[in-house]
Amino acid sequence: MQTLDRLALRDWPLPQPGDGSDKEDRGQVLVVAGSREIPGAALLSATAALRAGAGKLTIATAQSVAPGLALLMPEARVIGLPESPAGGLLASGVEQLAPCAQRCSAVLAGPGLLDSEASCDFVERLLRQLAGIPVVLDALAMDVVLQTPRFDQPVLLTPHAGEMAHLSGQSKDDVKADAPALALAMAVKHNAVVALKGPTTFIMSPEGESWRHVSDNAGLGTSGSGDVLAGIVTGLAARGAPLVQAAAWGVFLHALAGQRLAERHGRLGFLAREILKEIPSVMRDL
Repeated sequence: MQTLDRLALRDWPLPQPGDGSDKEDRGQVLVVAGSREIPGAALLSATAALRAGAGKLTIATAQSVAPGLALLMPEARVIGLPESPAGGLLASGVEQLAPCAQRCSAVLAGPGLLDSEASCDFVERLLRQLAGIPVVLDALAMDVVLQTPRFDQPVLLTPHAGEMAHLSGQSKDDVKADAPALALAMAVKHNAVVALKGPTTFIMSPEGESWRHVSDNAGLGTSGSGDVLAGIVTGLAARGAPLVQAAAWGVFLHALAGQRLAERHGRLGFLAREILKEIPSVMRDL
């Protein structure tokens, strides 16, 4: 297992846009996120994708919160989708996304979604529209692995220990005790890159690539922090980074941004939305 640090990233540079490139060259991101109870997750993850360097952004979210998100995120096109009674996205809404999905460079689905059953149906149908497109599944969208034995193309899954326990049928204590092995088993079983998040984050690919990143920053364990990480990773994938590289760089950028906030404000009390402004300068320095 390789250690994820500055030295490793120096020998693994991100794709860089040329001096004459435009927003199309930097990739288009589709973020499927947010609900009437958790609209902010869409805002955090979508902003993070742009902060990571993606060129164009579309947000697909619950119809009830779409107008508000459009005002809060003037950089994005916002598409409102039909909702289930429990606040999830209905699978019929995938048809509205077909033209956009086929033009995307990377897709993120999951942050802030509600209603596991409806969300799984939605994600299953969405994945059929995304052949050849890098996909990041986060939060409730990962429940699709419970009914999808193996993905036709690699996707990236971003569980924390509690989510991994739910997806694997193990206890949370067992996940913490055997995190690398469980992450690798899930990667191989489902044909997915797995970033198992925690104080030590393990990144595993279906081909057996493995990375370990250690962070002692308790401040990153705050509401919305995972949404920011998912958005960073998706923005990097839109720029052309393979999913395993996008995951590795995303984890490191996220941790370093949190470290800078901790140095200025203290280890606890900074907010997930404050991580966003740190991302461009952290990338520049790396």
